Amino acid sequence: MLAWVLYDIKNDRARTKAAKACKLAGLYRVQFSCFLGTLTPNQKDTLTLQLEALIDEQVDKVYLFPMNKSELQQTVLLGQAFDKALVSDEIQALFF
Repeated sequence: MLAWVLYDIKNDRARTKAAKACKLAGLYRVQFSCFLGTLTPNQKDTLTLQLEALIDEQVDKVYLFPMNKSELQQTVLLGQAFDKALVSDEIQALFF
């Protein structure tokens, strides 16, 4: 499944570890706190547990949105949409 992971984590160390967990799961960074890529159900569950262990549930926010390719292609991108220094051709190919 395609998945977006977005987060707002206050602690710098936890935020860095969250980014590393997303990258290790095979997701691509599209903004500083936003990742996109393909996850198996097991990878999704593992990443969910890893992120849950990192955050302070009283102040932090993490969103994991699954979607299929046709839904992704209906996504509206406005302005700069992606940080061009971070986005790979694989991610761009999903949209265009």
